[in-house]
Amino acid sequence: MEKARIVITGVSVISPLGSDKDVFWKNLTEGVSGIKPVTLFDVSKFNSKQAGEISDFDAKIYLGQKGIRHIDRTSLLVSSGTVLAIKDANLENNTYSGDELGIVVGSTYGSIDSISSFDFQSLREGPSYVNPMDFPNTVLNAPASRASIFCKATGLNTTISNGVTSSIDAIIYASDFLRMGRVKAAVVGGVHGLTHDIFWGSHNSKILSGSKNGTQEICAPFDKRRNGMIIGEASALVILETLEDALKRNAHIYAEVRGYGTAFEPKMAVSTEYQIDGNRRAIMNALNDANLTLHDISYISANAYSGVHGDALETKVIKEVFGMRAKLIPVSAIKSMTGECFDASGALQTIAALMSIKTHTIPPTINYKEPDEECDLDYVPNNSRAVPVKNVLINSFSRLGNNSSLIISKYKP
Repeated sequence: MEKARIVITGVSVISPLGSDKDVFWKNLTEGVSGIKPVTLFDVSKFNSKQAGEISDFDAKIYLGQKGIRHIDRTSLLVSSGTVLAIKDANLENNTYSGDELGIVVGSTYGSIDSISSFDFQSLREGPSYVNPMDFPNTVLNAPASRASIFCKATGLNTTISNGVTSSIDAIIYASDFLRMGRVKAAVVGGVHGLTHDIFWGSHNSKILSGSKNGTQEICAPFDKRRNGMIIGEASALVILETLEDALKRNAHIYAEVRGYGTAFEPKMAVSTEYQIDGNRRAIMNALNDANLTLHDISYISANAYSGVHGDALETKVIKEVFGMRAKLIPVSAIKSMTGECFDASGALQTIAALMSIKTHTIPPTINYKEPDEECDLDYVPNNSRAVPVKNVLINSFSRLGNNSSLIISKYKP
């Protein structure tokens, strides 16, 4: 039996590069960096002082003033993005009612700041003196639940908590749910809000660029100068529907979810060879699911986040999978402009990929100046490139064992 086709009919982006999909795309293709000095909290005691911070976010613009006072930043970001995505898909007039509309959000770290604040106040003043209105922010599924409340989506409501791969895994999960007929449409993606706790933990773990004494703070995927990630924040969402339902309501179709693959590798922490094997299996599973060959991929949206080892390993796995063709496929890393947005990164890559398909333009990898002999592919350095784009492979690889790859394609009736 042939699988139902899943298409993308709406998008929303709230990111360091803009809170509008066209502004986001314009800045991406022009190589504009969204990385800037942190203003949300004090970083004076850290060696690293930059992030992909959203500097112009005002939730009242999207949600109004009522009921948002006690909602944390992460939930406000994804709730605002949900409103934008529904509007972009022309679903504001309740085309799908009741249980027909669902939400799947990738969010692993969204509640950490709220948990920290809640517990600190409880320990300092006693549990009886903590504001009960702050408690709902401490649960892991708060972002997805808040978003459902604001858009009155009473169907599927799921939180995917798989770290960096969360938003790609959310797309996979929702696609399968749509094929089972459990919902008619789903708001799907990921969210990550910039918080002091995540910044502090990443800095003290020495995984942030510039966190080690004497190192430059720079986000330069595949470049020899790379020395760690710079954190970003974003809400990135897409509306998914079956092709049949999208055609019934004459929806605008951005692209098709062609195939996907996942592979968990528990031994990634033991050896880089295990990491490469997990990456490889995810890519091959996606190609097989999409029924595409190695020659069908037009562009690879890389997971690369400016990691010393991670970028080199992703290069190696691309060469192992694609063989002689690896150096002929453009590979770019939009995290060079957004930073590592964790749960939102995969969805940001997906939106950039569908815009690539729409405009036949591949965004660049910026800050690429010093080639590394271990990273020797075509990284579309510093300037975007105009080429036909039909099928995009999107990689999302976690350092904790999760590996997910997604292929989106130009829609063909």
